[in-house]
Amino acid sequence: MRPEIFMRVRRAAALAIALLVAGAAGAEPQHGIAMYGRPALPPDFVSLPYVNPDAPKGGRIVFAEAGGFDSLNPYILKGNAPWGLGLHTVETLMGRSIDEPFTLYGLLAESVETDADRTWVEFVLRPEARFSDGNPVTVEDVMWSYETLGTQGHPRYQTAWSKVAKMEQTGPRSVRFTFSAPDRELALLMGMRPILKKAQWEGKDFAATTLEPPVGSGPYVVAGFEPGRQITFRRNPDYWGRDLPFNRGQHNLDEIRYDYFADAGVIFQAFTAGEITSLRESSAAKWQTQYDFAALASGEVVKAEIPNRRPSGITGLVMNTRNRIFADWRVREAMILAFNFEFINQTINLGTEPRITSYFSNSVLGMDHGAATGRVAELLAPFVADLPPGTIEGYDLPVGDAAKAIDRKNLRQALNLFEKAGWTVQEGALRTAEGKPFDFEIVLASGAAEAQTVVDIYAEALKTIGITPRVTVVDSAQYKERTNNYAFDMAWYSRSFSLSPGNEQTLYWGSAGVTEPGTRNWMGMAVPAADAMVRNLVGAHDYDELIASTQALDRILTAGRYVIPVWYSKVSRVAHSSHLHYPETIPLYGDWPGFQPEVWWYED
Repeated sequence: MRPEIFMRVRRAAALAIALLVAGAAGAEPQHGIAMYGRPALPPDFVSLPYVNPDAPKGGRIVFAEAGGFDSLNPYILKGNAPWGLGLHTVETLMGRSIDEPFTLYGLLAESVETDADRTWVEFVLRPEARFSDGNPVTVEDVMWSYETLGTQGHPRYQTAWSKVAKMEQTGPRSVRFTFSAPDRELALLMGMRPILKKAQWEGKDFAATTLEPPVGSGPYVVAGFEPGRQITFRRNPDYWGRDLPFNRGQHNLDEIRYDYFADAGVIFQAFTAGEITSLRESSAAKWQTQYDFAALASGEVVKAEIPNRRPSGITGLVMNTRNRIFADWRVREAMILAFNFEFINQTINLGTEPRITSYFSNSVLGMDHGAATGRVAELLAPFVADLPPGTIEGYDLPVGDAAKAIDRKNLRQALNLFEKAGWTVQEGALRTAEGKPFDFEIVLASGAAEAQTVVDIYAEALKTIGITPRVTVVDSAQYKERTNNYAFDMAWYSRSFSLSPGNEQTLYWGSAGVTEPGTRNWMGMAVPAADAMVRNLVGAHDYDELIASTQALDRILTAGRYVIPVWYSKVSRVAHSSHLHYPETIPLYGDWPGFQPEVWWYED
């Protein structure tokens, strides 16, 4: 992570605080809002800095997805909606720049206004904003959308909505939200909720799955679909917002299509045959050794590596502590010791990919691996007695032997920890003193070939210490159903994080997720220290406090040993048709939602 980016954010935050202390002018409408400091772009900006403002319109892009879909409502817990549905057809009041840690600019709203403490926020709708059917986007649509999503929508919308004390129309095109809790991020989150057309849903059960496409105000409309097989979006020639500075250079493709396949192997075959025009490759080894097909040699397909400067996030095998065998941190540490990352990385990635060492590694938000010091130590001090070893004094993942599938040194340490937790090998199987076997199930989604390879190698290592996991592969709908209801012991888990973590962290790690379905708290953690760090980071008044709070949270999560982490990549590997292009300027977040296909274009 480039330090100058964060120096810029810190300087801006310091300036903003200085202005407040000096008695700066009161709240007034603005063209944008940043979590800390001021937006990087001025009110008269002509386009986002990472687009080609002169990109031509036309052409199409075809993506591939593993699995299927059975619903066209992406805003509820039930059903499995296709990726891209909300992204392409529905808009929010504000749009996010992916070249800044967390800054929003006016989209459906022409202005945003808030007070110094961000106890309220007010948006003014653009008079020209229209749904795809030509009807105006009204304050009534906005208010209905927020209340419906907050009370009947997916749990991801409920945390922020629970902190809204009052929502009111303050003018013909303006709406104000007043908050019940100190939370500086709420002013931004209220600008990021999808705005749906109220009239479309009258007399219907919003929480039920449906195959009726949502009527949105976005640049695309659903042109056609086959449930579970494909969905196509067509650029709306009458899109109301095509001339906005925020949209200049975006939404260039006439058609965006997603085709669904059974597994990754079939997807790769479809790509080499020309049925797919852009493919993200997650395997570094495959990228190096298998991209030698005819279309690549002829130049019809090109390979691109798109860098990013965002946190690593967490990817790996999550242990569900709702299952009592994973409730003991010593057992979870033993499971991590039995996982020979170095050998697996060599097998899958030729050893090229760095390991995820903490949830926010590869960024200033990531924890130090030595002892906690300074503000981080202060934040953790009240909880020291209840935190597992490594949280305060530092925690490092074990290192395995890249040359051997079975690392016996680490396995001996694992067995020692198992014994301390009450498990010993008896007649070739790991059991309790009463003879109960160490029995658990690993649930994987069909088509997840890479995860399957990882699990196959891991399962063989576990057998050498008397553990034989059951591996169950289910389709995408079943996988979503089971993980939404935490009906698994171990599963493949992946979470991406921004440079400005906030209220979403409650959904990921909050104690309510132990029993509330549909959260991202798959591990079932209920840790008061984690809840406290999340409260502190969402209430932080400057970026330094956010960094310290996140580093403290990172220690709690990493030393909690909930996930057996694998690798991350500092680049996105994208193979694509030579007719598809993207700008030379790569945004801070790299290949992130808002980059492909939004800023790509097609040329013959």
